[in-house]
Amino acid sequence: MIFGPQPNSLEPLINNQICKKKVAIRAQGLNLILGGKTLLDNFDIDIHAGEVTALLGPNGAGKSSLLKVLCGEIEATGNIDFFGQNRKQWSAKTLAKHLGILPQHSTLNFAFLAHEVVELGGLPLELSNIQTQQITQEKMALVDVCNLAHRLYPSLSGGEKQRVHFARILTQLSQSGEQCVLMLDEPTSALDLAHQHKTLQVAKELASNGAAVIIVLHDLNLAAQYADRLVIVNHGLIQAEGTPWQALKPNIIEQVYGWPVYISSHPTGDYPVILSH
Repeated sequence: MIFGPQPNSLEPLINNQICKKKVAIRAQGLNLILGGKTLLDNFDIDIHAGEVTALLGPNGAGKSSLLKVLCGEIEATGNIDFFGQNRKQWSAKTLAKHLGILPQHSTLNFAFLAHEVVELGGLPLELSNIQTQQITQEKMALVDVCNLAHRLYPSLSGGEKQRVHFARILTQLSQSGEQCVLMLDEPTSALDLAHQHKTLQVAKELASNGAAVIIVLHDLNLAAQYADRLVIVNHGLIQAEGTPWQALKPNIIEQVYGWPVYISSHPTGDYPVILSH
């Protein structure tokens, strides 16, 4: 375990050991003020293909707002490029093939069957009905929702709905090729233990196949286990970034979250474990 006083610094921690990967998203000079609160303050970030990037920080730090700005749901000043091209130059139809977003909550209330919700992911794609059904079944099996296929969507629990929408997003990205971005906003918030890990395993596998994966998480231990890079944000600024071992320092966690912790090493994996005082 790591004990004792730590340097009182919140300067970003950069992992110079990681070999450089292709930049999928580059955001520069982002500024966002909502309700009189600064959520992004001249904010710069690069998201790399082939990597899982976890956005961490306390409630209201701007994590979800950053995702919404990156995908265009919320407008902010600054510049955002997707694969070297300004995001605004992408047509909505083309971008939908390469960018999948799983929000915290869905407002869908129609009495669709679960498999019909997943099939909606095929709308931006050039697929026959048979191809759409085949891909839908594959993605539903991947996230363990085949047993829900003929259930009415409004009758599902929050966690079941979340997994159905994850299958929909995976269907949507099935023709993304080498330019694939997956954004997940608190994807584990309504899930049980097994499905939390299953969801993050799928995200990790996508990254290993070249996708740029961005995940907003509150669970520091899940982030440490599955993310290649952590970005801790607060007050509209990056407070720390790097590998889990670099970013998750006791002094940084205490200053950002206002709670003291110990850092230990996982007994079988090469990642830190955060233990509360």
